[in-house]
Amino acid sequence: MADPQVVNTLRSKRDELERIIKAYEGKIEAARHDLMHVNATMRLFELNGAVEVFPVHADTSRLFRRGEITRICKEALAAAPEGLDTRELARAVIRAKGLDETDAVLRKAVAFRVVQSLSMQWKRGGVGSGGKRGGVRVWESRQIEAQAISQI
Repeated sequence: MADPQVVNTLRSKRDELERIIKAYEGKIEAARHDLMHVNATMRLFELNGAVEVFPVHADTSRLFRRGEITRICKEALAAAPEGLDTRELARAVIRAKGLDETDAVLRKAVAFRVVQSLSMQWKRGGVGSGGKRGGVRVWESRQIEAQAISQI
């Protein structure tokens, strides 16, 4: 038996409204994406009254001497027997250099440098890895691992 005309009309209207809603949701997502980029661009040009402060990019290539990050990290690891994760080591490096710990861009850039230097040390056996905690690697001093092996 065929459906009444009213039911067919309502179904077609429902399908049309679902298509319209889906199209608007796609436009909303595109508008959110555009808004995010506009806000990021505004942050680049807004200086909040402080002309000399412009924390957009953190170029750490000439900020540290050769091996300095590794040295600072090893000192911090020696002071922490339970090990430190990458974020904590990045804060320790920033603190040791006397830089601004609240700058998220700088912390992220330094964290990448910490991972680079400690990964090479890990391959050479200079530091150990205690797995991951909160999505970041936990680094350990090799002196602690050597003491644990000697106790066995």
